Amino acid sequence: MDLTGKLLVAMPGMGDPRFEHSVVLLCAYSDKGAMGLILNKPSPDIRMSDVLDQLEITPVEDAAAMVVHFGGPVETGRGFVLHSQDYQSHLHTLLVTGGFAMTATMDILEEIARGQGPERALMMLGYAGWGPGQLESEIARNGWLTADASRALVFDTPARAKWTAALESLGVDPVLLSADAGRA
Repeated sequence: MDLTGKLLVAMPGMGDPRFEHSVVLLCAYSDKGAMGLILNKPSPDIRMSDVLDQLEITPVEDAAAMVVHFGGPVETGRGFVLHSQDYQSHLHTLLVTGGFAMTATMDILEEIARGQGPERALMMLGYAGWGPGQLESEIARNGWLTADASRALVFDTPARAKWTAALESLGVDPVLLSADAGRA
């Protein structure tokens, strides 16, 4: 089973407040572990203009207003841009199943600042990472549901509505979810 390009939807009672009601797009998945970006945790204190100012990049107005998200608890000072596949960095872009891509190099920030980056993009600080077998164990313990990712859910759905929308894409009513796992 390859979960690359799939969504992880946090179940109630996950136990880790950093992931409460999170929706994560898995950008890489293998027997060596997994890496993903939380899609629905906008940072209340950091804007793209702050990031670009720190990097001494002058942005166009639209780029400066871009929201920065908490992408996960690993390397929170490092930036990642989840974007549409219409843009590929000449340095390094990871193509993700489902029409998504991720770039973590400075050139994408410079392109976004000039208004010439990808058609769709989300800026993240940090990422979520799992070691070998860790994610599978969390899924087995009822920590996560998996769902297909869509561009509409990832890029068009407001952050506060993504968790509910991801559950509804599975036919799950969030009100009926239980934090308890069971075996028949």
